[in-house]
Amino acid sequence: MIRAVERRLRVFAFGGLLSYRALFGWVNPYVFIGVMVIPDLTQIVFFAYLGRATGIGDDTFFLVGNALVAAAIPGLFGMADTISDERRTHTLSLLVVSPASRLSLFLGRALPIALNGVAVSVIAFAGGSLILGVKIPLTAIPALVVVIAVTAFACTGLGLVNASIGLRQRESATISNLIFYFLLLAAGVNVPLALLPDWLATIAQGLPVTHGAEAARELVAGARLADVAGLLGAELLIGAAYALVGLAAIRAFELQARRGASLELA
Repeated sequence: MIRAVERRLRVFAFGGLLSYRALFGWVNPYVFIGVMVIPDLTQIVFFAYLGRATGIGDDTFFLVGNALVAAAIPGLFGMADTISDERRTHTLSLLVVSPASRLSLFLGRALPIALNGVAVSVIAFAGGSLILGVKIPLTAIPALVVVIAVTAFACTGLGLVNASIGLRQRESATISNLIFYFLLLAAGVNVPLALLPDWLATIAQGLPVTHGAEAARELVAGARLADVAGLLGAELLIGAAYALVGLAAIRAFELQARRGASLELA
């Protein structure tokens, strides 16, 4: 029993680390900045100036929303790439026939990606606040880090669902982009929920980032972490639900692909 637990923990830790290193094989800070930092900062500035022109919200509104949604990018694209890259290198079939726990395999891959999302979001917060001149209270920073971490977890849960689609469709980047753009539109990131149609605002309640962005805005406005505990709980619940659905879908699509000998042909 103890050895089985040790094996699962080893698969979780080392499998996730090796997968992350392979996913970001360049390990080059200049490429990291160009791929993950600059696009987030330009996105923040773009929507902030668009908001100034339309009068929908102030700079703080767009800074917080877009810095939080930055945590979704590694979760969506990184988790999908864990499937597509394994297929491209012809190791996906070896992975799924291994006796290793699927829970350890995919949660191990999810953890470093979620941490990557936290790092990207923190950088976007810091850089965007400097560019736009938005002052974030120092007392709010620890609570903001907690909100970012919870949001990154929720987005990685959605990424697991996206990864499962990669078992059925060869091109995962298209789906990742569609989901990301939908988050920009419907998750209260750039458009206040009160301005959305009722049906879309209802859907937004089941999306990651929605409650995280609302909690972060309240913290920047002076609220305490205890004041946004309900929003954080909702974000955690949503992330856990997506993670469970994603893991179940990965297992179901894997079994279907193995029966049809289509694992490498999707």
